[in-house]
Amino acid sequence: MTSNGNASFPMGARYGSHPLDDAYPGRLIIVEGIDGSGKSTQIDLLAKWLTSLGYVTVFTEWNSSPIVRRTTRQGKESRLLTPMSFSLIHAADFANRVFTQILPALKAGTIVLADRYVYTAFARDGARGVNKDWLRRLYAFAIRPSLALYFRVPLDESIRRIVTGRSELGFYESGQDVQPNTGREAAFRQFQGMIMDEYDQLAEEFGIVTMDATQPIHDQQQRVRELVEPLLPGVMRKRGPDVTDVLSSTGLTGRYITKSGSRRMSDLQPPTDG
Repeated sequence: MTSNGNASFPMGARYGSHPLDDAYPGRLIIVEGIDGSGKSTQIDLLAKWLTSLGYVTVFTEWNSSPIVRRTTRQGKESRLLTPMSFSLIHAADFANRVFTQILPALKAGTIVLADRYVYTAFARDGARGVNKDWLRRLYAFAIRPSLALYFRVPLDESIRRIVTGRSELGFYESGQDVQPNTGREAAFRQFQGMIMDEYDQLAEEFGIVTMDATQPIHDQQQRVRELVEPLLPGVMRKRGPDVTDVLSSTGLTGRYITKSGSRRMSDLQPPTDG
């Protein structure tokens, strides 16, 4: 993981190095930040730039595995999720995507772009009071990213962006599950502040590169590209008119094979018989 100069513990170092760290030819680039930080915009711009250069990219996002999506939705609707059960559901989602999607793509030599990674669990679950040492053990199977970026935005600016862009805040999104006697908007502000505090500590602990998310979008993207560019030598590039041939040659087949040079990880599946 690229460091921002702070003393840090690479992913897995607290409980032993992960055997798959740096074992694959692909690159894993992840973005983190509180809601409204602009991280999703930046990773989308990065994907477009990489694709324009001929690199093969795939995309994955938090809480997107089909195996737990229905359970998560039902739990939220009935408001039955405790901090621990919420944490375990997200861990199951993440584990499924790591072993069926992310690792195969890295093995094939592609660039995996992740909108949120394990640090989201560390920050959100930590803010909900889940034991931090237990969380790090729970996610010890996660490999170290090639580059981790934390888009830091002042809380007031984050709130302004969210309120402007959404008609209603969710019960769990606002943290009312751990602040039951607080109004939704007030709970959201407090909860996001708690998550930001967790992220600030994580950036120090894991050496995550902190980005100033108040800068113009173009300036942020230029900095992102400067950090990503040294990671590009040796990764998969499109060598013909159709990138499907490149992916197929690695043994990755399935419905995610389309005409686009960019793949969403929710469309990616391992090879199947027949």
